[in-house]
Amino acid sequence: MTEGILRQILDYSSRANPYPLYEELRKTGPVFHDGDGPYVVSTYHEIKSLLHDPRISSDSRNLASTAGDLLNEGDEEEGQTALPPSFLKLDPPDHDRLRRMTNRPFGPPHSPHRVHDMRGELGGIVTGLIDAIAERGDPGRIDLVEEFSYPFPVTVICRLLGVPSEDEARFHVWADTLAASLDPDPDADPTERVKKTQGARMELGMYLAGLIEERHKNPTGDMLSELSTGQGPDGAMSTMEVLSTAALLLIAGHETTVNLITNGMLTLLRHPEVLDRLRADPALSVPIVEELLRYEPPVQLLPQRTPLADIEMEGVTIPKGSSLWLILASGNRDPRRFKDPDRFDPDRPDVQHLGLGSGIHSCFGAPLARLEAALALSELARRLENPRLLEDPPPYRQNAVLRGPRHLPIGCDKILPA
Repeated sequence: MTEGILRQILDYSSRANPYPLYEELRKTGPVFHDGDGPYVVSTYHEIKSLLHDPRISSDSRNLASTAGDLLNEGDEEEGQTALPPSFLKLDPPDHDRLRRMTNRPFGPPHSPHRVHDMRGELGGIVTGLIDAIAERGDPGRIDLVEEFSYPFPVTVICRLLGVPSEDEARFHVWADTLAASLDPDPDADPTERVKKTQGARMELGMYLAGLIEERHKNPTGDMLSELSTGQGPDGAMSTMEVLSTAALLLIAGHETTVNLITNGMLTLLRHPEVLDRLRADPALSVPIVEELLRYEPPVQLLPQRTPLADIEMEGVTIPKGSSLWLILASGNRDPRRFKDPDRFDPDRPDVQHLGLGSGIHSCFGAPLARLEAALALSELARRLENPRLLEDPPPYRQNAVLRGPRHLPIGCDKILPA
């Protein structure tokens, strides 16, 4: 079973349920290496240890060779944008400086109310999207991805950055194109895809550059204003750094939340007793989201990490400069850490999952993603009467890293008023 197990995990035929393969991978030991591909760590405690290990680099420039890599993350497009790498792909001290500067207008201690104060606005976006589905007049067939979980986070990012409402439609088009580059159609022309993606990146970059210049002259209190005018202990961001950070917030903040909401609704529809509990008690959305981040995490694995020195782990030497993969979703189902790990249980105690990473590269937008998912799932549970899956499993995205349904066809008897 272990022969070619990574290729099986990455193969699209495994996308709907990779968890049996993760179980087989864990049986080989904490560290798996087939002599040719990357070193793969699949167990909870070892993954968490490496996420906190300063010898592990996220900067691809430290990778000795890309030979043998099985995964293409779409970096060929990103590399041609002329933007500096986002802090997600940097190591300290550059990572720490940029993350601190980005956090000043986003979260505690400098902006403790930024996410909390968006709750009412987020609720209004959710209501508007569900109302639009109701107005369409066919509750018997809804594509939850296209009509709800996809447009919701990108609208939120627009509001967070301060994109004028009249420009949100353009922003949605760019987000659609960039998301498609992360999840390419295997039957599409790759040359055309790259051309289209580069065009969208260029247009988005030019738009953001203009908006940053405007906000620098006339700040309005949104994050783009704060990033472009902020002066703290680390100084000010350059225009290129603001551009890179804004692009990161759009892509990373959008894609993970789409999958979290979609995986969440799929899981709830497969567990109707939990959905009924959520309908009766919206506060249950908080522990439900935490268990979802363990049970069906939106980011399945972190590829292309690189040791800066030889690392010994459970009798295996992971060489300096080698390609290292951390299978977060496997760690979340590790029976050495979680009792009955394949059971979805929102009452599970001590859910210290890896769904949002850990250590210095833990998900920057975690507070916002959690709030978006909790509001979305609780309102869908309340307003959709007798919801049901129309296709199970649904069609999944091609991407093995950002795993989630490409479409989620559901139906309900009717949509209740807000």
